[in-house]
Amino acid sequence: MAQNRQASRERIETAKIGFITNRLNLTSEQASTFWPVYNAYEDKKQQIRQSLRKLKSANTALTAPDDALMNNLKELMSLKQQEVDLEKEYLTKFLKVINPRQLTELYKTEQDFREELLKTLRERRTSPRNPN
Repeated sequence: MAQNRQASRERIETAKIGFITNRLNLTSEQASTFWPVYNAYEDKKQQIRQSLRKLKSANTALTAPDDALMNNLKELMSLKQQEVDLEKEYLTKFLKVINPRQLTELYKTEQDFREELLKTLRERRTSPRNPN
């Protein structure tokens, strides 16, 4: 099961790389400098999101003391600020590698890719399984 999940993630990442490369129309020179920056950005973003998910799943009960609730709220705001700070930091880094038009397209392309992925997953769930 874990191997299937890992293989599935790798297929999705490969598709995402192709999708982004195609849509941004990266030159080979741009691609060689863009992907290390993008991968570092994605890794940092993933770490923050993982912390957010962990915090939300801990979900301090409303019956908890106010100070515990305040600590959770402060941690939530801190993580959201980290997301904003990361976006600002990488805006500068991306613009050293790609132009503003390509960066704007990157943000749009990431959203388009997520929508396509969700659409594909929904279609798989609703389509009858192939018995063969």
